[in-house]
Amino acid sequence: SVTSTQRSLSTNYPTMPRLAKEYKECDQNEKAYQSQDAIFVARKRNVNAKKVKAMRWVKNVGLGIKTPDAAIEGTYVDKKCPFTGNVSIRGKILKGLVISTKMKRTVVVRRDYLHYIKKYRRFEKRHKNIHAHCSPCFGVKEGDIVTIGQCRPLAKTVKFNVVAHEAQRAKTGKKTFRMF
Repeated sequence: SVTSTQRSLSTNYPTMPRLAKEYKECDQNEKAYQSQDAIFVARKRNVNAKKVKAMRWVKNVGLGIKTPDAAIEGTYVDKKCPFTGNVSIRGKILKGLVISTKMKRTVVVRRDYLHYIKKYRRFEKRHKNIHAHCSPCFGVKEGDIVTIGQCRPLAKTVKFNVVAHEAQRAKTGKKTFRMF
């Protein structure tokens, strides 16, 4: 018998895509051999085993963030990915506009905000550019809106990680003021 909470959970969340049972070679486009730390490729497989362990390690980030299908079914290896790597999301969750994708697996996100000036009793427009690591499971382009989550420092200027992606709606300029 299925309880009402189990029924409501199954209707709210779509079924998870199947994890790979057989090993698929990871994308090899670096000098060193790329493999996930949690997966041992040459393990002995038990023929009579009822529960087969998946050949790709994926985790749930939490905070209501859905794991993308590309992270579950993909073949990329990224140790800084919040879904398949060794990075936890904690702290601030922010939204912004992608203004540059020129770096490898890193994007520049522009955050616009208003700053109040007490003397004149008015607001002025300000912005900050934030560098964020972008996992290969997101096909991010300039002009897209992304949700970024704070994590440990991944590089000198990178302290955020892309956790969600909304496709580009309307083509606007890089420096136009947009609030989210």
